Amino acid sequence: MALPNPDVFARLERFYDAVPRDAAVAEDIGNLVLFVRDGAGWPFYARPRIGAPTPSAADVTAVRQRQRDLGIAEAFEWVHETTPDLLAVARSAGLEVLLAPLMVLQRAALVPDLPLPGARIRVLDPAAPGYADDLAASRAVAHLGFAAPATPMPTPDADGKLVISTAGPRERDAAPRPEQAEVEASRQRALSGRHTTAVVESDADGIVASGMVQQVGDVAEVAGVATLPSVRRRGYASQLTASLARQALQAGADLVFLSAGDDDVARLYSKIGFRRIGTACIAEPAPAPM
Repeated sequence: MALPNPDVFARLERFYDAVPRDAAVAEDIGNLVLFVRDGAGWPFYARPRIGAPTPSAADVTAVRQRQRDLGIAEAFEWVHETTPDLLAVARSAGLEVLLAPLMVLQRAALVPDLPLPGARIRVLDPAAPGYADDLAASRAVAHLGFAAPATPMPTPDADGKLVISTAGPRERDAAPRPEQAEVEASRQRALSGRHTTAVVESDADGIVASGMVQQVGDVAEVAGVATLPSVRRRGYASQLTASLARQALQAGADLVFLSAGDDDVARLYSKIGFRRIGTACIAEPAPAPM
């Protein structure tokens, strides 16, 4: 893996630090900064303070206690190449760390927009009357998609039969809808131009894939790309990712990146124009021993 220009990692650090600040209160705890969401929406994370030394196990423990006191997820994120010693510290402090391939777009390698038979890509319009319904469907697709990884290990049910998720439109439509406050918060983020959600809409099944891009200045992240398990392997996620990356470029980004869930997913992204440059670390408490 060829090393990128070190400035790329510095730009990513500034991006990760900036993204939550318009919707969160930042609390410095030791050498970590905890972003506490101010209002409705997905919870944020704690990450290393820019320019600070490697956080200690005591810093991690203090942040986890603060997260528990606030009733929010004990979530931490950082880039391994920027803060390499934090991996061992986090594990020693009781966190389980996902090592996600960190990939940047090679603009010249981005695949063209291709037609999707029986489906189309649509950007959600925050001013449209149906925005709340579209947002509910896209959130449900993401929840179902991430709950059932694209390359799952079959698991036995209560009768010992092997089961692979085939959740589809019925499960999507039965999912709980976001609260009105969350819809309005999402609408305002979209109207600001910093967040864009797009979906794949099937003629037969409605919204079957979703994803988003969030942008700060000339840096953009493609995130949350997911497909209903019942309609996987039709190229929806790949084409949606490429479309979101293209929208970011058109909006002025010259650094577009994403974090893949695992090496298999990273190989799919490499086929549409992304190249691995490092590792994004995503940590949460390790499960309690049985």
